[in-house]
Amino acid sequence: MHNRLKTKFLGFKVESPLVLPAGIMDMSFSGLDISVKNGAGIVTSKSLTLESRSGHKGPVIAEFESGLLNAMGLCNPGIVDGLAEINEFKERSDIPVIVSVFATNADDFVELSNHVNVSKAELIELNLSCPNVYDEFGIPLASSKDEVFKIVKAVKEVSNLPVIAKLSPNVLSITEIALAAEKAGADALCLINTVGPGMIIDTKMVKSVLFNKFGGLSGPCIKPIALKLIYQAYSAVDIPIIGMGGVTIGEDAIEMIMAGATLVGVGTAVYYRGIEVFDKINREIIEFMDENEYDSLEDVPRLEKL
Repeated sequence: MHNRLKTKFLGFKVESPLVLPAGIMDMSFSGLDISVKNGAGIVTSKSLTLESRSGHKGPVIAEFESGLLNAMGLCNPGIVDGLAEINEFKERSDIPVIVSVFATNADDFVELSNHVNVSKAELIELNLSCPNVYDEFGIPLASSKDEVFKIVKAVKEVSNLPVIAKLSPNVLSITEIALAAEKAGADALCLINTVGPGMIIDTKMVKSVLFNKFGGLSGPCIKPIALKLIYQAYSAVDIPIIGMGGVTIGEDAIEMIMAGATLVGVGTAVYYRGIEVFDKINREIIEFMDENEYDSLEDVPRLEKL
């Protein structure tokens, strides 16, 4: 990895600002490993729940002109088996791992955090914002500043690891939610999760393409939304941000950094450009820096805060 890509995040020195987000190539240690070998600086596990989940019936992914809809339904092996995969990965790699966890109340988030405390992972991410289980769990927790505060505070009281709050774009005021997470003790924010949920209809079959009917929207079409919300959060808080949403090429990653992100998640682009997308974007970032005479990522200017 090129030295000019090195980035500091919550005390960790990472070789690249690019992050493998939850839900992308991360069900097993081999998926994490191949992402690292192709240029990811930090990897995130699939969102793990206390018990295993099979998720929704297929089809769970649908492509349209400028993005994807997905309704995976939080399929995962459960916290115990999921952490076993992470521990196996950590035996082979010193790349930092974020364990993403999902629950519907503070007590379960605390229990999940206690499991993560005794794993080999370095960070924990609270998935407060999954939109494709609306039918099962209702409005995402991240839509309520009070719930965000309560859950983050409860986890911070027991966690041995830095806590990242993953926020939703589907809120009236991202600033209020971000500030609530920071006030509760969050060490960093991650945003955005997928937008929606949305829907695609098969006009010949006269039915929804997804079995679950609705799914979270990702891909290039959501980048302007992501940039706006990241910038608003960056303007309000003093903790670092992992920015994601529609990043496909190097210049997209630069936009995220200029909007205030410290690290940049690359998810749906794996579908478009292959797992080599991390290496490709790393190279494109370097090319941008060369063209604009930036010696390091720290030299890339940020927008003036609101």
